[in-house]
Amino acid sequence: MAEDLVDIVVLGASGFTGKYVLRELLKFRNPAGREPRKIAIAGRSKKKLAAALTWAAAAAGAASTSAGRTTTKDLESSFSDDGAPPVVIYEADITNVASLRAVCKKTKVVVSCVGPYRKYGQPVVEACVEAGVDYLDITGEPEFMERMELLYHEKAKQTGSLVVSACGYDSIPAEFGVIFNTQQFDAPSVPNSVDSYLVLESVGHNIKGNLGTWESAVLGTANMADLQKLRKSRPRRARPQIPGGSAKKKPGLVHWEEHAGGWAIRFPTADATVVRRTQSTMIENPNGLPTADDDESHTSNVNKSAWTSIKPVHYGCYFVQKSIVGVIGVFVIGCLLALLSAFKFGQKLLIQYPEIFSLGTFHKEGPSEEEVAAASFKMWFVGRGYSDSKTISPGKEPDKQVVTRVSGPEVGYVTTPIVCIQAALVMLDERKHLPKGGVYTPGVVFGGTDYLQRLQKNGLTFDVISTTKI
Repeated sequence: MAEDLVDIVVLGASGFTGKYVLRELLKFRNPAGREPRKIAIAGRSKKKLAAALTWAAAAAGAASTSAGRTTTKDLESSFSDDGAPPVVIYEADITNVASLRAVCKKTKVVVSCVGPYRKYGQPVVEACVEAGVDYLDITGEPEFMERMELLYHEKAKQTGSLVVSACGYDSIPAEFGVIFNTQQFDAPSVPNSVDSYLVLESVGHNIKGNLGTWESAVLGTANMADLQKLRKSRPRRARPQIPGGSAKKKPGLVHWEEHAGGWAIRFPTADATVVRRTQSTMIENPNGLPTADDDESHTSNVNKSAWTSIKPVHYGCYFVQKSIVGVIGVFVIGCLLALLSAFKFGQKLLIQYPEIFSLGTFHKEGPSEEEVAAASFKMWFVGRGYSDSKTISPGKEPDKQVVTRVSGPEVGYVTTPIVCIQAALVMLDERKHLPKGGVYTPGVVFGGTDYLQRLQKNGLTFDVISTTKI
């Protein structure tokens, strides 16, 4: 069995985002000075997987294929000339638990791209946990993440399976943007709050999302009551003691943000949920977590380094529009989602006609290559805190402001694959220094590693814009 073990399996590699994740992974098949990585892809149809691999290989520059029909055998053999093993194709159906278990037994890490995760994600997590295999996904669905934590955290700790959701655009730029911002508050200064402001940009094209992302939004809105019920059913998580207490000046629901240069709208995303879960885990485990190379009689403090880089803050998420017309459009989409998703028929309408109800933002066919290449994002982080922690007194306003920015390419098909694959590579390269097992957030698992530096080497930038007295 060990001879057949691959390093990474991309499950759902023939989907909208899955083929881009595969393309990014192929760039790292043959690392300099190291053994080639063994890669596999999995899904229901070998034919579709083979087509996705053909596209991804050509796009990644790993191989080129001629026009016409390409068989799985031909495709696998086409990878042999670069010194790396051929990419293996497995058939696996999320409705067939046995097939998922079979795939898990053949790999170290499963990267799941089978959203919406509330519909398709749980069997994959269950199979990975049972097999003691590490798992990553790119979901931005809070209920799915929190439910997986409730159902599988203790079992994952026992089997040594590390389960990490939100390893895509949701919520890596936000979480590591907050970490980066708070790192700029050198002692004796301390942060109190961080607000992020997302700006999506495109040169010569409109911003366009795919149906899977829209469907996740529709189902998440429709089942908001389930999320609240889930949270009420669980014990209250630990809350960090944030220097200075409650944020003194909270930005309004809609306000002008000078750094981002537009109107900011408070936005209900998974980002704030993920950041809060990281902070709670930090407080609940002040000495760090047992790592994969610990034995029962000794617990190292390697993972404690993650805690030293994570400073608790109040966090708010905002989406920026350059005009009032854009602000109105966001509210119209929000109202349509809230009203129609309350009914089964309304949900069907929303999903069947995404272009209409998202005002042209989401499309069944997704963006073209030109539209992907033209798009980018900037995420501004405005952190406020105190220049000297010893001088904090009740009612004192923050007197220090740090503005940072995370920038990167198109969020769904370029940034998401970058941050996901770098997370998977950290899992492979630094596994013994990561938590032994459990269901955690990206900040908990990767906060004490070189993950942020890896992101900066692969297309994302983390910049300090200004540090001022306020």
